[in-house]
Amino acid sequence: MTAAATTLFDLSGRVALVTGGARGIGAAYVRALHDAGARVVVADLLEDEGSALAADLGDRVRFARLDVTDEDGWAAVVADVVAGWGGLDVLVNNAGIANAGPIEHYPRAKWDAVIAVNLTGVYLGCRAVVAALRARGGGSIVNISSVEGMRGSTHLHGYVASKFGVRGLTKSLAVELGADGIRVNSVHPGFVETDMTARIDPSGLPIPLRRGGRPDDLTGTLLYLASDASAYVTGAELVVDGGMINGVGHL
Repeated sequence: MTAAATTLFDLSGRVALVTGGARGIGAAYVRALHDAGARVVVADLLEDEGSALAADLGDRVRFARLDVTDEDGWAAVVADVVAGWGGLDVLVNNAGIANAGPIEHYPRAKWDAVIAVNLTGVYLGCRAVVAALRARGGGSIVNISSVEGMRGSTHLHGYVASKFGVRGLTKSLAVELGADGIRVNSVHPGFVETDMTARIDPSGLPIPLRRGGRPDDLTGTLLYLASDASAYVTGAELVVDGGMINGVGHL
């Protein structure tokens, strides 16, 4: 990487908060932001894993227990970050869950659960950080959606609806917050090998790159959106799926 590129992706002096940051893709995001020079808050319900990750990375990373569906919890975590580290520059709304079932056997409880975490949690997070980002003269919100926010998928009704919702919310916030220098973009991962997808064999999926994604495959996109490299990018949707959408029906 050239010196110019290194400077462009440099996050030294900035503060980031990653929800669902204790493991999987979220932990990869935390490590990447840390390696780029940022101070990072690992916000998650998984206290043991989140605390271990923070301890492993050192003084520039701390753990905060957060249920993303808890409005008061969001207020408390953001206030603590601002008080402890002087401000906030980047929010990564990564926390998410998935469930499935044919529509006639898909209970209201499953729908409510996935909408609460995947969509309402993103709304609450965006709302909670606006004042802190505005106080810094702007910042970056990165909302993690999915390729399922770009298409329909059988049995994943709540998940698909929530991820389309994240995509739409991202666009409305980009319009509203642009004047404050706050950029809001969405990332749409395809199949990524994590605990959540462990039971799925990627070899049967129509992925042109012929492999499942790894958490580290997503970190470059995140750093781009978190950094000055994307200073004129807002309201965008970046698909990181190995070409899976393009490959449907063609492999």
